[in-house]
Amino acid sequence: MSFQFNFNIEEPEGSPGECERSQPEESHDINRSRENQHVNSSECGNHSASCVAETLSCKPATEHHIPKDVSSILENTVVESSLGLQFVNVSVVEMTLSNSDVHTEDIVNKSITCNSDLISGVYEGGMKIWEYTFDLIRYFEDEDINFEGKSVLDLGCGAGLLGIFSLKQKAKVVHFQDYNSTVIEEITIPNMLLNCDTDSLAQNIDVVSSTKRTKKSDMMTGLLNKCRFFSGEWSHFTQLMQNHEPPMKYNVILTSETIYNLTYYSALQELFQNLLANNGIVYLASKSHYFGVGGGVHLFETFIMESKLFNIHTVKVLDDGLQRILLSLVFKQKS
Repeated sequence: MSFQFNFNIEEPEGSPGECERSQPEESHDINRSRENQHVNSSECGNHSASCVAETLSCKPATEHHIPKDVSSILENTVVESSLGLQFVNVSVVEMTLSNSDVHTEDIVNKSITCNSDLISGVYEGGMKIWEYTFDLIRYFEDEDINFEGKSVLDLGCGAGLLGIFSLKQKAKVVHFQDYNSTVIEEITIPNMLLNCDTDSLAQNIDVVSSTKRTKKSDMMTGLLNKCRFFSGEWSHFTQLMQNHEPPMKYNVILTSETIYNLTYYSALQELFQNLLANNGIVYLASKSHYFGVGGGVHLFETFIMESKLFNIHTVKVLDDGLQRILLSLVFKQKS
């Protein structure tokens, strides 16, 4: 079992001012933090300054459907596993995408050029598996959190492991949302396929380097029909779900490392306010503070409390290394 998903990134040729850079202390494992990875998209990736100013208004919400021929999705994949979940080796996906023009977002090459896992308004880190995802899963297991029969949103899903875990715990429906369409198509959906009908898939997939083709009938049963996949920014996603008939409400919203940037707090609160069921709960994992970006637990708690809509609680603090905090949010009861 390996968690070394990131490949080493060398300095690109060109002037130092080409991109805003902050060199992380470690650039090769999933503990690489977002706190030093924020890059202004007006300086990188040929995106306009207006995209930076509006940040989350750049990408409309889009639903992604699994192709009818799913057999090719898991060809030549390298698969990792942890906590009973399987997921594609991200570094292999990154290297494959860096040599192709499949996705117009081109987020891998932009990330390499900027030497950053975050480019505001362009790429929001969804191709990395952040350590807090596993913190939340362990918490759910330790506390025996019940997902059975519930509607769940994996927000800023990246690899989608939180949503996949809830499906395995008998959630009724799970929606996966990430900012980038590339993440949904190249990471989230393959991971979902790896974890549905594990027994039948295991007979068809060599988890080291597969060239075998899996049967469509094996792939399209079990957990998969409970899932929907979306990309785009949060405000547009909120509107899309409100336009759903009937409007979508989630019993549980799961999100990890999504409060690193204060610019996003309004859209995040709006999403919670409009898409969380009246008796629902949000589970959120975060660093106590994100240096260089400005976000963190204290500022987010202050922002949420000022709205007077939610009760916010710390459910667990992990102090091994940089302090990590798990939060829960529920609506305040009307008197």
